[in-house]
This record gives sequence, structure tokens and C-alpha cells, in this order.
Amino acid sequence: MTTYIVLINWTDQGIRNVRDSTKRLDAAKKLLGDMGGSFQSFFLTMGDHDLVAVCEAPDDAVMARFNLSLGMAGNVRTRTLKAFPEAAYREIIGSLG
Repeated sequence: MTTYIVLINWTDQGIRNVRDSTKRLDAAKKLLGDMGGSFQSFFLTMGDHDLVAVCEAPDDAVMARFNLSLGMAGNVRTRTLKAFPEAAYREIIGSLG
């Protein structure tokens, strides 16, 4: 599984309906699960982003489909970072020679 860090901001629609956001989170978790992925962590944050999720998905195409599905609903905008765990980081750095 590949790890992704998803930076999330509510749209105007999303913040107007913020009381429903926990239900939307549950639906997003189910959607990603149905696609073969999962949420590892989820945070309400202060600063440049409203929410941050750490997710796993089988591949980039699954994560892209998931993010597009979220965006189509109109409640959030996402920025997604592909994340390399420490072991992969060490391997990549070690391969530099």
C-alpha cells in the first residue's frame, strides 16, 4: 500500500454545512475502503488547512479517483502528497552513492 497525506480545505458549501462534516467523513472512509484503501489518521487542524488525513491506497490511480470523488461533492478541496515511510526514505537516500 502507498501512503498519502491529504491536505483538505472546506469550500464555501462545505463550511456552510460543517455540522454534516462528520457524516461526510464517515462516507469518505467507506468510499476509500470500498476502493481498497483506508484512513490511517485524521485531524482537524488550525492554519493553512482545515483538515489533514493520512491514507493508504493500493496505487496512485485509486487515490486520484478518491480525491476526484470528494471534489465532485463540492464540500472540500484537496491537495495530496505521496508519502514515503522512513524505511523507503533510508533506502532512497542510501542509493545515492
